[in-house]
Amino acid sequence: MKKILLIILFGGLLACTDDLDQQPVDKLSPATAFNTEKDLQLYSNSFYLILPTGNDIVRGDALSDYLVGRSLSTYVSPSFTSAEATGWSWGDLRNINYFLEHYNNARITQEAKDHYAGLARFFRAWFYFSKVKQFGDVPWYDKTMDVNDPDLYKARDPRTLVMDKVLEDLDFACAHIRSAKDNSSSQITRWVALAFKSRVCLYEGTMRKYHPELELTETANFWLTEAATAAAEVMNGNQYKISTDLPSDLSYRKLFINETPNAQEVMLAAVNSLTLRVFNDANWYWTSATYGGRYSFTKTFINTYLNKDGSRYTDAAGYMNVPFTDEVKNRDLRLAQTIRLGNYSRNGVAAPPDFTYTYTGYQPIKLAVDSKDTDGRAENYNSLPIIRYAEVLLNFAEAKAELKTFAPEDWDKTIKVLRARAGITNTAMPAAADAYLIANYFPDLSDAVLLEIRRERGIELALEGFRYGDLMRWKAGKLLEMQYVGMYVPALDATYDLNEDGTKDVAFVKKVPATKVPGVYYFLIDDKQFKLSAGTSGNLILMDNLERSFEDKKYLYPIPFNEVVLNPNLQQNPDW
Repeated sequence: MKKILLIILFGGLLACTDDLDQQPVDKLSPATAFNTEKDLQLYSNSFYLILPTGNDIVRGDALSDYLVGRSLSTYVSPSFTSAEATGWSWGDLRNINYFLEHYNNARITQEAKDHYAGLARFFRAWFYFSKVKQFGDVPWYDKTMDVNDPDLYKARDPRTLVMDKVLEDLDFACAHIRSAKDNSSSQITRWVALAFKSRVCLYEGTMRKYHPELELTETANFWLTEAATAAAEVMNGNQYKISTDLPSDLSYRKLFINETPNAQEVMLAAVNSLTLRVFNDANWYWTSATYGGRYSFTKTFINTYLNKDGSRYTDAAGYMNVPFTDEVKNRDLRLAQTIRLGNYSRNGVAAPPDFTYTYTGYQPIKLAVDSKDTDGRAENYNSLPIIRYAEVLLNFAEAKAELKTFAPEDWDKTIKVLRARAGITNTAMPAAADAYLIANYFPDLSDAVLLEIRRERGIELALEGFRYGDLMRWKAGKLLEMQYVGMYVPALDATYDLNEDGTKDVAFVKKVPATKVPGVYYFLIDDKQFKLSAGTSGNLILMDNLERSFEDKKYLYPIPFNEVVLNPNLQQNPDW
């Protein structure tokens, strides 16, 4: 997407030279660069470079509780320090503020000016929201500065001030950005601004509710109400819907593997293009044993997928000791569209879980395409969602549940819709809380509906970059210390056919045999990094030898050490 925008910017600069009073390009100034609507459009295209790329999305959930890979994130290491911290960069903000200082020079209608000012303020809100999520208090700047400006060395402003400014920017954006739907899913419209506002306000509302140390709990409901209201406006606008045009076993997955975004549901995407040679590296990252992170889901998370009839998989006795071939049958259809199982194939060839990549057996496919052509190079041209309508439904449902105003009709237009798309036949609102979710994820929750909304959010948005932020706002960071559990192995030294195609795929051994079965991968159980829960059988247990630590101070990322040295007024986050 960023390459596409650079092409647009370059082409726009060439096209606009006649509008600059014939001055050379290197003589651009506010007096010459902010005259026409075309000028404002050209400049505002640069803001899109702030958005995540396809590669950002591919890696978005690398630090989460439901994935295990080849190594641990340094952030959950007990030895992580502020000297390793990054992210204190402000160049994007200067670009936005420069525009806001000069856009009024344009000789165009007020409506057009307000539209482009709304775009700039949307991106300023995006910029600051990411900074507040990371650091908490940050300095608020709404002007450009030179090297002599004393505000370069100001102290951080309170979270309350900054987030109030973010909300002001979003409200202006939602009121003034044009509302015409963008069927390319590449442009910011009023609907996209409203969807993003629902994301921001849900995050801030739940942060204030579940983090009493912020001393902002009394303002949480204000933000939750704003989240619900913004999401409801998108829902009532009838511009988007949950895509069900394809059979249920395809409709979810196709949202992530097509070159052209599905504009029924995908509101904003990192658009990739074979023609323009704008790519992501999803296949290389998710299929390579050497290039990617070798991330796979844990069984603890896979257990949360419901059965196809709507019953809970974990309500059955012995659910931890079910062989892979059986546990994946008759489940929520999103499971088969998220991991390798059953008759999944690549280039027409059966493709069971590949233990040269996966550690747990639950190998993701969601963001990678089924062709092997780009497994070894960064040339995927599937476009990846940044904002989906499904998220808006989940934001609405969660905000209403947190406000204690969630009604059966709210369930019917949110969670029920998502589960129906997933082929679940009983989509009724539950009456009883799920003991499994309480025991394994949310011990402080007893609200049956809120638990189900959190279940649904985890499943529906898996691998789309939300999970870490969700854990932070729910004050559930301790889940990052959760034991990594994989598939059930009935016995050592036996060979297993994981997709039931008649060909053996894997054996779990303490010593690789001298004579190997062709096509079988021998997974070494070393009783250190990889072991079985019952010794010679049981669930795979991974990396118990590596210490993981998430202390409360980690809910806020440290300001990079060198930045505090340069500006002592910043002060470091607590306990760093």
